Amino acid sequence: MNISKIKDFIKNNKILFKYSFLIVFVLLILSIVMLKSSFGNFLKAMELKTFDIRQSIIADKKTVSDDIRIITVDDESYEYVINKYGEWPIPRHVYAQILDYVEAQNPSVVGFDLLFVHSMRNNKNSDDRLGQAFAKYDNAFTAINFDDTNFAVRKPPVLPEAISYMPQNVPVEKNTEFLIYKNCRAIIPQILNNTKNVGHINTSKDDDGITRRITLTVGYPVYKIENDEYVPDSVRYYDYMTYKMFLKYTNQNHGNYNTFSPVMLNWYGETGLEDSRKFKYIPMWKVIDSMENGKDKLPDDTFTNKVVFLGTSVFSLSDIKSVPTSKYMPGVEVHATLFNNLLDNSFIKPASPAVNVLISLVLAGIIAFVCFYCSSVAVASVVSVVLLAVYLVFSTLIMQFANVWVWTVLPVLSAVLAIIAVYVTKYILKSRDFELTYKLATTDGLTDLYNHRFFQEQMKLCIDDCRRYNRNFSLIMIDIDFFKKFNDTYGHQAGDAVLRGVAHTLKRNVRSSDIVCRYGGEEMAIILKDTAFEEAKLIANKICKTIAAKPFKIAANTEKQVTISLGVSTYPMCGLETQEMIEFADKGLYAAKENGRNQVGQVDLPQ
Repeated sequence: MNISKIKDFIKNNKILFKYSFLIVFVLLILSIVMLKSSFGNFLKAMELKTFDIRQSIIADKKTVSDDIRIITVDDESYEYVINKYGEWPIPRHVYAQILDYVEAQNPSVVGFDLLFVHSMRNNKNSDDRLGQAFAKYDNAFTAINFDDTNFAVRKPPVLPEAISYMPQNVPVEKNTEFLIYKNCRAIIPQILNNTKNVGHINTSKDDDGITRRITLTVGYPVYKIENDEYVPDSVRYYDYMTYKMFLKYTNQNHGNYNTFSPVMLNWYGETGLEDSRKFKYIPMWKVIDSMENGKDKLPDDTFTNKVVFLGTSVFSLSDIKSVPTSKYMPGVEVHATLFNNLLDNSFIKPASPAVNVLISLVLAGIIAFVCFYCSSVAVASVVSVVLLAVYLVFSTLIMQFANVWVWTVLPVLSAVLAIIAVYVTKYILKSRDFELTYKLATTDGLTDLYNHRFFQEQMKLCIDDCRRYNRNFSLIMIDIDFFKKFNDTYGHQAGDAVLRGVAHTLKRNVRSSDIVCRYGGEEMAIILKDTAFEEAKLIANKICKTIAAKPFKIAANTEKQVTISLGVSTYPMCGLETQEMIEFADKGLYAAKENGRNQVGQVDLPQ
């Protein structure tokens, strides 16, 4: 790489870099303001939608673990058990029988995504049977659910310490906010008191109702009663059921993980029964039928060394979640997705807001430079669209292969704002260039007064305007007295200083609507709009006295005074064309010189 060429390029394109960096800086401030404002919530909501789109795009390219099986209460199974047992929920000893049947094939772990709350009427023996089954198998897990139900509706139950732990020995990031619930839907004591393999199944929904994250470890207080009120005494912590299954499956210790911050799941798309890449569903009616009758018996190794989940997929049983890849995903598949993420260590890692803002600024800066550099709007637009498309593809690929989620809405919005800012800036710069060119074409470089050409144009416009609307305007012609002698005595630089001083004084002593011009040499002219002859003479006399009284600085410590002679003409009484008005004003100017200078010349008005 030739460093000198890069330096030369930067040197030759300073203005491009200058305005590109300025736009990026403004966008940085704007991004921070947007993220901190209510608009930031809208941006974050839109980013979640783009997350869902990318997840849907890459989901079909993913393959799940073949070691996961889902026993599901689907529509057929629901009808089957209603016909067989006459009610829902079915007697709990049936789940005990299913657990015995599955365990006979030596599965790795088994998880029940069902809440066995309250003892069923006249079925204590059935509950006892289920409790005994969970006590028998140390790889069988079931669920509880935490909530914030009012204590007047449900008293907070006391949970066994065996299913929880205290987090003192767990490495927790600084400033982590624990998710702590106030109440709990406890399950039957036959299970709670006979196994420690109980975990929560609380999922979190974003504001749009979509489940994207799960907090693996949540808190629930240990209460003491004071004055008939429940007062938190301490907090114990409970792991997600699927996470406890994973720890058992991998024979790992909980202390190796920080699970208090939510994890963002990496989804696998909608599962089809015939899709070999997705989770394997087994209807529960087939399990019961195979278990009891041997008809269409499942293979003896269906669950051998498998991770088995049992849950419902019937819409009417309410355990349906909306997730990024599907509006209706059974809750039990969310468990399977989490387990698969744990196996692959494939959780989505969101880039920090600072990184996302930096990406937005870099993309916006590149596009701003391109738009500045390209003289063709079409080429700049095509290049900008291509760059944005490349970034969108990149954001999808990095999610697919690196499990990293970077924002797309803020970068695209920043790029669009950069494009708008570039062309607004270009318009302003061109306007300034046009104004400068126009000024150079219409003004005198020495005195900064309008030049002779502009004077002639304005005279014609004023005559046309007054002729059309039957109005008048006046012209004052001015000549500096003895200016040639002044130049010969003090030099041309002193003469230039006097010209500038007189011009500045003239501009300060007329209205903003009046036009002061350099007619040529030491002659100047003032066009007074909507001004009658007598009023013009008063203005001319005032200017004459002001110039005579004002010393002009011609050198560092030298000031000199000059005088002027003036002539006045008014449209239409003194002339109907530009030349006629100039000639009449010149007559007054010559009369002033002949009568001693430093005055407004008197000339008889035409009859």
